[in-house]
Formats: sequence, structure tokens, C-alpha cells
Amino acid sequence: MTAALLVSTAMAVWTVLVHMVGLGSLLVLARVRSTRISPHGSTLRQALFILLIVLGLFVVHAVEIWSFAILYMVLDAFPDFETALYFSTSTFTTLGYGEVVMTGPWRMVSAMEGFTGFLMIGWSTAFLVSIVGKLRALEADWLEPPQTRD
Repeated sequence: MTAALLVSTAMAVWTVLVHMVGLGSLLVLARVRSTRISPHGSTLRQALFILLIVLGLFVVHAVEIWSFAILYMVLDAFPDFETALYFSTSTFTTLGYGEVVMTGPWRMVSAMEGFTGFLMIGWSTAFLVSIVGKLRALEADWLEPPQTRD
């Protein structure tokens, strides 16, 4: 059990690092791209900007899910990569259908994956809401008439 806890902890740290670097990269991208969204520009540009952020989040989560799937193959927990990836995806998203179950000494790793995935999805949701909120705030600033000073 000690080995499983150590591996679980290492994977949790790895996942948080991947997520932090991914969100940091998306934030830099958002700052660079946001200068191209004009106050009275098209809604299509805003939609494409949000789509770019969402696809970036998808890639970040995919890297994390694939990392767990690769670990499961290294641990010889599943017979093939497709099963490992399917199990990792359903565990990370906390969907957990239950048709593929991990048994043996490494099942603690899958429990940690579910917990970590839950946190990472929440973190991504907060990030996306803040990006969309910033767009809405900028839009509101654009719509307000300029203030005059007395």
C-alpha cells in the first residue's frame, strides 16, 4: 500500500503541475489575443476566443488523462492501452461506469485519479468562468458612456 500511496501522490503532484502550466499558458495566450478583440468587434471573434480557451482546457485534461493511462500500462494494470485510457477517462471525470474495474494493489492510484480529476475540472471551470467574466466586464465597460470630470 505504501508504494501505491507514493505513486498516487506523485501522480497528483504531476497532474497539478501539468494543470498549472497549462492554465498559465492559456492565460498568456488570452492576454495576447485579447488585444485583438475590439470593443465593438464581432461576436464571432469573442466566440472563437472562448472556443480556443475551451479547446486548450480539453488538451490540458487530455494530457493528464493520458498520463494516468500510461502509468496504468507501466503498472500492468490493464491488458491494452485502449482499456487503460477508457478507465482513466471515466475515472478522471468521476463518471466511473464500473464496467472496467481496477483490482489489486494499485487501485489506490485510481481513487486518487478520481479525486484529482474532480479538483482539476473544478479548477478549469473557475478559470473558464473568470475568462468569460472578464470578457463580459470589458464588454460592459465598452457600452458605458465616457465619464466627464467637473
